[in-house]
Amino acid sequence: MESILVVDDDINLCTALKDELTEVGYDAQYVTNGFDAIKYLQDNKVDMVLLDLKMPDMDGFDVLREMEEKDIHTNVIVLTAYADVKSAIDSAKMGASDFISKPYDFDELLITIRRVLQRE
Repeated sequence: MESILVVDDDINLCTALKDELTEVGYDAQYVTNGFDAIKYLQDNKVDMVLLDLKMPDMDGFDVLREMEEKDIHTNVIVLTAYADVKSAIDSAKMGASDFISKPYDFDELLITIRRVLQRE
């Protein structure tokens, strides 16, 4: 079973995504800040991270930088309400596999997750 870590400061979005992803067969977990994300990724192997960009204290770009510095390699899809071309390009340069705007369409998100995981 493929594992997905949701990283977002919105607890309601985290629990909804975890439930939706679990329903379709993924092992989904969540954390609500960047510091916990890095800790989780150091302690657990995950196949994918769904990462919010705008979070207090440690934003998604900081998480991507920390992942690089700590040699943590996994697929990342950026999921953000602040979608713009510059953010998409910057996150791709930092290793993100794809970029999806909130509010997300779950079917579209699933297609993107499956496509990214199949590229491995």
